[in-house]
Amino acid sequence: MNLLIDMGNTRLKWAIGNGLDISVGLPVCNADIDRDSLFQLWQAIDPPNQLAISCVSANQLFGLVLSVAKEFWPTANIVIAKSEASGFGLINSYQNPEKLGVDRWLGMIASYHRHQKAFCIVDCGTAITVDVVDNFGKHLGGLISPGLTLMKESLAKGAENLSLSQATYPFSLANFTDAAIHNGTLSAACGLIELALKNQPDNLQLLLTGGDAETIAAHLSKSAIVDPDLVLRGLALMLFEQP
Repeated sequence: MNLLIDMGNTRLKWAIGNGLDISVGLPVCNADIDRDSLFQLWQAIDPPNQLAISCVSANQLFGLVLSVAKEFWPTANIVIAKSEASGFGLINSYQNPEKLGVDRWLGMIASYHRHQKAFCIVDCGTAITVDVVDNFGKHLGGLISPGLTLMKESLAKGAENLSLSQATYPFSLANFTDAAIHNGTLSAACGLIELALKNQPDNLQLLLTGGDAETIAAHLSKSAIVDPDLVLRGLALMLFEQP
């Protein structure tokens, strides 16, 4: 059995599985993670033979998870995912391949394996990342912007009379501030994606992942596949195809 761990900027997601079949567990907020919470999270699972970890969160948190994994399962083989110049049929466009966020790389791995054609993958998390890959597996590049919550937090922090609200509202021009902020940030996110797609082929497959994927997908002009577990699927594929 494999244990797959996706450590994002806000949450830790995980899954267990054999080969490419995975069963996703309940995510946990990074702020709530300590040794005891990890024990509660994983005490019921069978000892894994392998662990695969993707991490874009703080080094301190990564160190904690790694030390706990070694304590719980001392014989397990631990694989730390990293972005590469090429692999799994993909070619990384970054001059320094390791600078591409490993979550983006794993999402592309999973997407290309599943669809085998040109696609655009959008991770709608703390940050919104957009990456486009052509029919031949070449990464054409990407975009990064603040996610919906980060946009709202920036407004609340930078403008004295604006407050942070997590409420949602029907999409329209708004006649009160909270709705205007909600719909304005949503419009910014959708506009980013629409512009990224503007000069791409019409048959490009659009995939969304991340915590705000459903919200954003509902307001795009192009239909999208929403898959919240692309990074975990990429980790599973990485272990499945390793020598």
